[in-house]
Amino acid sequence: MLIPKRLDRLLGITARLVLVFAMIGCAEPAPQPRPGLHVVEEEVSSGELYGAHISAGTDSPLVLIIPGSGPTDRDGNGPNRLNTNAYKLLAEGLFDVGISTVRVDKYGMFASANAGDANAVSVAHYASDYRAWIETLLNDDPRSCIYLLGHSEGGVMAMAAAIDRNDICGLVLLATPGRPLDQVLAEQLRANPANAPILDDALEAIALLKRGENVDTSGLHPVLQQLFHADVQGFIMSMMSHDPPQLLQQADLPALVVHGGTDLQVSEEDARILASVDQAELVIIPSMNHVLKDASDIRALNVMTYSNPNLPLSKGLVSAIASFVFN
Repeated sequence: MLIPKRLDRLLGITARLVLVFAMIGCAEPAPQPRPGLHVVEEEVSSGELYGAHISAGTDSPLVLIIPGSGPTDRDGNGPNRLNTNAYKLLAEGLFDVGISTVRVDKYGMFASANAGDANAVSVAHYASDYRAWIETLLNDDPRSCIYLLGHSEGGVMAMAAAIDRNDICGLVLLATPGRPLDQVLAEQLRANPANAPILDDALEAIALLKRGENVDTSGLHPVLQQLFHADVQGFIMSMMSHDPPQLLQQADLPALVVHGGTDLQVSEEDARILASVDQAELVIIPSMNHVLKDASDIRALNVMTYSNPNLPLSKGLVSAIASFVFN
């Protein structure tokens, strides 16, 4: 039951994991937009976790939108100039084609701040939260299942939440890493030449965390102190211990993997690794970047889209999701 209630430099370094995270064709065309209908949002909750519900009708499919890494809110915005409105635009776009959504604030953040310490989390903890959302949303609801849509790190949480469930129709994985966090993070750091002076220290810290050992950040560059802050080291270790393709295999559900050709955070290799799992299909949107907007592959221009909420979603994203959901 729905319960009404109440980067340029940092892009290369990925401060506090804010940006660590953010196929070809489905057979049938997506439903056409429904002109004249207006979006109405309703505040909903699952315990102390809060989100926004947009209903396209009681007989419509329902998608739970799971946000990406770091302090990213239900709309796809956060600190460090992250201001995209990507999830809000996605929910509105899906409404236009007849799909209901709930997009949520993560444990301990934004409207869900009273749930607890936002840093005292793990993959298992987040998976438990999203299972609770599923049960809340399906309580006294005619639907037998809902879709989980995870963006970036959120895709990992969606896969983990889907294991051993029979109330999930399928998974939509947007810009989701296909390798453990240590591999993705090391690749991101190497990709930006500006990181050269601190690269060795960063890679050593990653190796320690991968082994389950805490990192003493007192002698590190201030940016690395932020990236590997003591408060988030437990969560980083948890992420490094999970292999996304294994999670997707365990979930054993139909999955749509969507990759943007101008994504600076997650590579096409990651998408293809995930799409190699049984029941997964791949859609590549050549012009789409990590925050789901059309962008140049020139880094400086790409980064500008991270702070422009007025840009529309990349063309083809909503129709790709709708085709998957309605097939």
